[in-house]
Amino acid sequence: MNTNVCMCSEQTEHGREQTHREMMQTVQEMKKRLPSEKRSRSKASTVEALNYALNCVKQVQANSEYYNLLMSSGLEETRDATVCMLEELEGITSEHTLKNTDTFVVVFSLASGKVVYASEQASSVLHCKRKFLESAKFVELLYHQDVNVFYSHTAQPGLPPWNVGTGTAVLFECAEVKSFFCRIRDGEMRYSPFRLTPHLLKFQGLSGEEEPCCLALAERIISGYKAPRIPMNKRIFSTTHSPGCVFLEVDDRAVPLLGYLPQDLIGTSVLACLHPDDRLLMLAMHRKILKYAGQPPFEHTPIRFRCQNGDYITLDSSWSSFINPWSRKVAFIIGRHKVRTGPLNEDVFAVRSKAKQLIMCEDVKDLQAKIYKLFLQPVHNNGSSGYGSLGSNGSHEHYISVASSSDSNGNLWEDSHREPMALQQFCADVNKVKNWGQQAYLDSRRKLTPLGPAAAGLEYVFSASVFSHLISSS
Repeated sequence: MNTNVCMCSEQTEHGREQTHREMMQTVQEMKKRLPSEKRSRSKASTVEALNYALNCVKQVQANSEYYNLLMSSGLEETRDATVCMLEELEGITSEHTLKNTDTFVVVFSLASGKVVYASEQASSVLHCKRKFLESAKFVELLYHQDVNVFYSHTAQPGLPPWNVGTGTAVLFECAEVKSFFCRIRDGEMRYSPFRLTPHLLKFQGLSGEEEPCCLALAERIISGYKAPRIPMNKRIFSTTHSPGCVFLEVDDRAVPLLGYLPQDLIGTSVLACLHPDDRLLMLAMHRKILKYAGQPPFEHTPIRFRCQNGDYITLDSSWSSFINPWSRKVAFIIGRHKVRTGPLNEDVFAVRSKAKQLIMCEDVKDLQAKIYKLFLQPVHNNGSSGYGSLGSNGSHEHYISVASSSDSNGNLWEDSHREPMALQQFCADVNKVKNWGQQAYLDSRRKLTPLGPAAAGLEYVFSASVFSHLISSS
């Protein structure tokens, strides 16, 4: 009797030790995968690793549910997609990727998310085995903060179909219109920025079954200051920000010049990215914006902008604004920027040290509040409503209709005497902007029936109402 009890006790103890060893091995593996910028010191702590893993799981689960929802509403589009076999993919993609050493093609299932094909170039670009890529879910290779962007751009109803019948060039001709940016993990656990261009197709495997898939061209983005460098006269990009100094839009051309992806800046403070000694210049600039609102762009004192790696570049900027024609208030400010001097460290995608992390200090909040209060008043000069000029790459048309239909019911007196928003409420809204647009997009998709012309119109109205509230709150 005692012998049996001892044996059971030993087995239980052995099982506990085995479980503990496996748990510690798992924790050590998670620590290795923790990005350096997420560590508070040189060695990752267990709590940091567990929190990071939990956030990643929550992100992937939430977006997988959203992705499956979109799948169910995109069945009509799948029927018209081109059917492609493995041999066709290899023949077409190899011609382009062999000429571009930083480019590869990946095809992943829209149902499961698993990679069904990766071009030969993928293993060398990502420093990992091709078998590993073709057994993984593509979303698992992405930086967790880019997952929302990835899902929103690869939603099946919005994917442009890929037509193999008209030649290889079709795969790449929509790059400027449909592309987006994500960071992809390589075999050494480092994340590099890529421009992804997605297309819809059906992949026919060895079993003969057709599966709806997304074919994505992935092109690595390198710093514009490293060879082959972007010429000095082409180091230009544009931004749009609210009267509360919150980024609303960032030109794609800014990515190799600043090191940030558009989603890194949108919803964050413009002032926090500037050199501390240059922030007061923005107060003077915004006063001038108010004075010359609706007039042609004007140039102002050069400013120093902090790149992703923590170094500063000097920008020569011209500024203009858009006036809401009903409320006569400035709806947003457009900046066109040209790089005068580059960063000390030419690699703007390098990991920033802890000492160079952006901090939203009280001085920035106070200055941001002062600028915000400037634009509570309507513009009384004789400038025309709308744009002073295009001011950027011309990608702001969607703001015009939104601003024209919001911020006022047409009664100028009531609008000008409206009680100002409390500063605490304004600051709270700023913190929500980063994820607000994406959440609204997800919510609108859940409410809509399978997409058709009418549903698409409802989606546009819903999106417009979100931006309308954003502009009126600013």
